[in-house]
Amino acid sequence: MKPDLLMCEETHELEEEARSGRDDCSTLTLRFNDADRLRRLCGPSNEHLRLIQERLNIRIGSRGGELYLTGSVKPTMTARALLEKLYGLTKERFPLYPEDVDQAARLVVRDVEVDLRSIFLDTVTVTPKGRAIGPRGPSQKHYLDSIRAHDIVFAIGPAGTGKTYLAMAMAVASLLENKVRRIVLCRPAVEAGEKLGFLPGNLAEKVNPYLRPLYDALHDLMEDDRAHDLVERGTIEVAPLAFMRGRTLNDAFVILDEAQNSTGEQMKMFLTRLGFGAKAVVTGDVTQVDLPSGCASGLIEARRILGDVSGIAFCSFTDLDVVRHPLVQRVIRAYDQDDDRRAQKEREAARESQQLAEGGSLPSGGASSSNGDSEGSSARSGEVPSSRAGKLEQEGADPEAPG
Repeated sequence: MKPDLLMCEETHELEEEARSGRDDCSTLTLRFNDADRLRRLCGPSNEHLRLIQERLNIRIGSRGGELYLTGSVKPTMTARALLEKLYGLTKERFPLYPEDVDQAARLVVRDVEVDLRSIFLDTVTVTPKGRAIGPRGPSQKHYLDSIRAHDIVFAIGPAGTGKTYLAMAMAVASLLENKVRRIVLCRPAVEAGEKLGFLPGNLAEKVNPYLRPLYDALHDLMEDDRAHDLVERGTIEVAPLAFMRGRTLNDAFVILDEAQNSTGEQMKMFLTRLGFGAKAVVTGDVTQVDLPSGCASGLIEARRILGDVSGIAFCSFTDLDVVRHPLVQRVIRAYDQDDDRRAQKEREAARESQQLAEGGSLPSGGASSSNGDSEGSSARSGEVPSSRAGKLEQEGADPEAPG
């Protein structure tokens, strides 16, 4: 039986160069046995190969059943590993999309030994358009495994990391597999930095703008007619967090989204709604709290209070786990860096204020500080500074007379 992928002798030479630290421009030839799988690997009009070229800064040429990789040693070896792993996915009939290839490239660049099969082949559900929904990184894989193993899971991280979408996919899959009898989706009705004022309509219509993102995810995972029917029958319920008080949720998959905007009392109320056969997933981003000033976030409190409670899992995401547009990752990183700079300036200002309060001097302007201190101490002791006394004598005034 022939192997799926045959590599020419240049591979071993490149490996030796990579180990020796050389970074010369080299060419590697990869030969593939299955033309259909190679076509799916390359993508329409070689779109996938262009993505890999841009991500790794190499050149990829194709002819017949061969690919030619040209570039520096390390990127070329990384591209070889990436193409091997993606080619292995095509054997499982995994449908490769450009965003999958780009995400796989990011993962392999970070860790060339990453197991793409265990991540990409963990399909949670399939959308009406035939798109497989599953993890696209180690953090998302850990998140899904935690939901399967625990009844309460917290997912904390920046926007675009798939926290809510994957939780929705797990909820829909559980409902379709009859593991639960209903899905309950809720959010705090908190405005994000702006006053919306009076909203027309009945109560349901007033809170609908706050819950729209949950509806969007639901209709993406299910056919519109079926999703509408399940909502009408109450099998899927979308409601504000305040509506949860006094309820007991049995055999339900419950999702609390934007949990950073819940108060401590609301978080406790939500978590104590769970009944038998219920599972809860709480998602949020602690850097985007929209609560009034001085009001503590229930998500931050829950992480502190429940961090060591058995049966509860906490999953953390970073900007490296963002699976949206590549610019989203850069935006999040830029804001995080700006927050770090602001925090550093605040710490420096606080340290300088403390030094002044303790009678110390600032690092800069030492001479002026010492003069100011001497005059200040003279004034505190009731003595007139020498410079001021001389001026008063010239004017014929008594230096000891009150000013």
